[in-house]
Amino acid sequence: MRRKDKAPKSAGDGKWRPEEIMMTAKEEEIMRLLWEGGKMSVREMLDRMPEPKPHVNTVSTFVRQLEAKGYVGHEAAGVSYKYFAILPKKNFSRKTLGEVVKNYFNNNMLSMVSALVDDEKLTVEQLKELIEIIEKK
Repeated sequence: MRRKDKAPKSAGDGKWRPEEIMMTAKEEEIMRLLWEGGKMSVREMLDRMPEPKPHVNTVSTFVRQLEAKGYVGHEAAGVSYKYFAILPKKNFSRKTLGEVVKNYFNNNMLSMVSALVDDEKLTVEQLKELIEIIEKK
């Protein structure tokens, strides 16, 4: 596995700093493939992509960019490589949720939860579970 010195690294505790996690929509698409499918070659990623499929060189370029950022690693697999996610999906999900709350709910988590309740995306039972989680912390 190769990492460049300029790649964002996790804080000493293994957590990635949210402000350092940056990727394009195409890079995110590749990360989703790796999070869901585990280790795979560029060809395997390409096989899982919807039509119209990008050129194999395009996918390879995006994978190398993700590797340069420190989000993806690789291991030899014959004459090719198998790539895998280094950045945990959980860290990216939290950063993305934080951006949604900041940009669409004035940085107010309660406003977001209220919108989920209003749109019937969050049930009373789920709210009770959420309260239990909060009370345990």
